[in-house]
Amino acid sequence: MLILQVNVRVKPEHLGGFCAATLVNARGSLAEPGIAGFDVLQNEEDPTRFMLIETYRQREAIAAHKETPHYKAWVERVTHMMAEPRTRAWWTEVEAGA
Repeated sequence: MLILQVNVRVKPEHLGGFCAATLVNARGSLAEPGIAGFDVLQNEEDPTRFMLIETYRQREAIAAHKETPHYKAWVERVTHMMAEPRTRAWWTEVEAGA
């Protein structure tokens, strides 16, 4: 499994719109065969901060995801809502007992 952690800071006036658009993207992503999970998290202390956790089954699914209509619509809709560019970090799962 490959896990992508995306950190986003949203302009306060766009919180509702960002949440709505991101949940549409998350639901569409979960319907993709190459995606095992897609979590949308909002920071309790600073509600303008979000973390998206995307879990991919294989590397090829990453490129396929970026070509989906729901991902392209999300990027177009939310980019102007961000207070700063989003950051990303890739993670790999460490299996217990390994």
